[in-house]
Amino acid sequence: MVTETLVSIDIERGAEILRILDAAKLKVCVAAWMFLSEYEDWRLVIAARPFDSAGPRSAYTLLRNSLAEAGFAPHKIPTVLFLPTTDRSIRDLRRIFGKAKSVEGLRLGGQMIGDRFLQEAYVYRIS
Repeated sequence: MVTETLVSIDIERGAEILRILDAAKLKVCVAAWMFLSEYEDWRLVIAARPFDSAGPRSAYTLLRNSLAEAGFAPHKIPTVLFLPTTDRSIRDLRRIFGKAKSVEGLRLGGQMIGDRFLQEAYVYRIS
């Protein structure tokens, strides 16, 4: 299977969303674009404790409200996948890269992370 290319506009959009979530004081511990074999397309993966306690539906509402308050156009919101901080893949990413000085711009891929096959990824944050 051929992986679609992640383009710079997607990378910039993901960074803008992360800045907005930071300004809203939502402590994001993992943020990355990931091409996961289970979906066969790119997802902006976000893990943060505030989203864990909110539940999936409330997490999306919290995201949309934070973006709307910052003036982020709804049609620009990419496909987001919220994973709980207790997810095996998130725990593995944090265990492996959590103490790295900087992971922004790191490219990963072709490997199992937790119980997911990560075809490709562009990392913003792992802490």
